[in-house]
Amino acid sequence: MEHPISFFFVIYHYFCSLKSKILLPNDKKIAIENFCEMVEKLKEIRIEDYTYDLPDERIAKFPLENREASKLLIYDEGRIDERHFYEVPEILDAGKMLVFNNTKVIYARILFQKVTGAVIEVFCLEPYQPSDYVQSFAAYGKCEWKCMVGNLKKWKEGTIFCHYRFEGKEYQLAATQKLREENDVIVEFTWDAPVSFSEVLECCGRIPIPPYLNRESEENDKIRYQTVYSKNEGSVAAPTAGLHFSIPVLKSLREKRITIEELTLHVGAGTFRPVKSETIGGHDMHTEHISVRRGVVEHLCTHPENIIAVGTTSVRTLESLYWMGVKRILGDEDFSSLGQWEAYDLPSGYSLKESMTALLGWFDERDVELLKAKTTIMIVPGYSYRVITAMFTNFHQPQSTLLLLVAAAIGEDWHKVYDYALAHDFRFLSYGDSSLLKVRKDKK
Repeated sequence: MEHPISFFFVIYHYFCSLKSKILLPNDKKIAIENFCEMVEKLKEIRIEDYTYDLPDERIAKFPLENREASKLLIYDEGRIDERHFYEVPEILDAGKMLVFNNTKVIYARILFQKVTGAVIEVFCLEPYQPSDYVQSFAAYGKCEWKCMVGNLKKWKEGTIFCHYRFEGKEYQLAATQKLREENDVIVEFTWDAPVSFSEVLECCGRIPIPPYLNRESEENDKIRYQTVYSKNEGSVAAPTAGLHFSIPVLKSLREKRITIEELTLHVGAGTFRPVKSETIGGHDMHTEHISVRRGVVEHLCTHPENIIAVGTTSVRTLESLYWMGVKRILGDEDFSSLGQWEAYDLPSGYSLKESMTALLGWFDERDVELLKAKTTIMIVPGYSYRVITAMFTNFHQPQSTLLLLVAAAIGEDWHKVYDYALAHDFRFLSYGDSSLLKVRKDKK
């Protein structure tokens, strides 16, 4: 059966760009006009309306001794409750499906030194050549990465070096600029040790804890700024909602017949980038790379009302998957790439099962088990969640895209949640406490 909204989608871009007098029945013309106006109105959301006062002492600078000892704020249709994270297996009902991001934080910060003594910090963002994460980490001798470079004015040309030891021997990692792309630099790394680039980073690099912690990383951060289920290397920031899950908590969840699934979204440095424009329409989201197994898509078909995302990265991946399925239904060959505002342009009349079935068709046609895709989706108030029913998430910075994502789930009650957290001594940001937010049906 054809979905009526598909008709709107076909002529949407033409209508919005040309503003022409299309010969349509009045009811359809009005609907399309309203749709165009809605998207433009969302882009006019003012970031200053999503701020709050966050005292520095409320930012957790270090993790608690035990992961699951964190406090947990539970929000459900306006009601707030307070528990501890180790109680999660008691709180969740059997039959729920938890979706985790199993990305692993890499030692992305490398300090090089010039012969003049100047220190140059190179921050690895994403692989450039080879562009595949797995291939780049497995590379021997040479690879290229897109990087941010600190003190770049002191490194106009030439090669810089970082010396390190491996199995008792002295080696060096060399870095040379290949080209510049806006604010980033393509850096060629070469090394003489008989090891992969992944092993080089472990020897030379430092774990990139968030800049708002205002401290250098410590040995304990190598363990605590990783989730216990991290597997796939690639992130420069941890999916922090998952930091609260301990091995005992995960074991208890499985024993209660709660389905646990994993996907991968490599978190980029853009997650720390503040919104500098007055309205969110002026903010460019960073591209993030995702990988999803066929089995996850199959489970999404069978758990349409019970999906809980662990963290905003899982939220963005799951919601992106829905729209990718819709794009495939519409015959878009580039369905595995989702633009920042594209979700708001696409027809939303398809069920989750229809969307996931379309993706399963892609797996079947190619006889593969893994979908690799990329997304820049921006979830803001006015967005209607298509996949998740709830999310675990930490407490986020004022005027951030992550706070907008939360407001899209619970509406203006985000004020109520954050006021409660501040008044009841919750710890904020990456090493802070957690919340379990149920998506409101009515987000006013």
